[in-house]
Amino acid sequence: MSNFLTEHLIHRDDDFMVIHKPAGLLTVPGKTEDLQDCLINRLVELEPKTLLIHRLDRDTSGILVFALSREGQKSISRQFQERQTDKTYQAIVAGTLDGEGTVDIPVIYDPSRPPLHVAEPNHNKPALTHWQAVEHFEIQGQPVTRVKLTPITGRSHQLRVHMQYLGHPIIGDTLYATVQQQQLMPRLCLHAEQLSFIHPKNAEKVEFYCPAPF
Repeated sequence: MSNFLTEHLIHRDDDFMVIHKPAGLLTVPGKTEDLQDCLINRLVELEPKTLLIHRLDRDTSGILVFALSREGQKSISRQFQERQTDKTYQAIVAGTLDGEGTVDIPVIYDPSRPPLHVAEPNHNKPALTHWQAVEHFEIQGQPVTRVKLTPITGRSHQLRVHMQYLGHPIIGDTLYATVQQQQLMPRLCLHAEQLSFIHPKNAEKVEFYCPAPF
């Protein structure tokens, strides 16, 4: 535990630190006792000044930024809220997807099937994802496509639901892929690989990169 921070640290200064979150670890604690082990609790134990800015799904890996000052938290959080950050994800999806495009369809929580979300065209809150096919290959004889995903909005489960909506669920997705697609990889193949924002102190753009482990 003592070297968790050094193993996962990408960048650190007085105002924030950038962490590589492993897949399978919650960002923040859940409601029950068995869901208390999470990234922010581990970080606070090693660095008490750690403050939350944004989060990733438990099964998604990749870049997360945490504030180390109130000013840093306020500045970077505002950039997330006002969509002034740039972030891209890498994913492997089922089937063959060519070219690039945009999915523009609202994603809402489905109270009848928690924790699922669904694409709901008639909802008034937009959800927007740009996708770009990067590479075609096979896993266990099944065609798959590596895609670069750029979320313009940040709805919960947005990328996972949008890929399912296209008919190309993310490989290893235990919520939105078929059993066969889930079994092709031991994890959800979704990774936050790049993040950029304006530094809270010097107003310069900073960019961080964390290559996908799949």
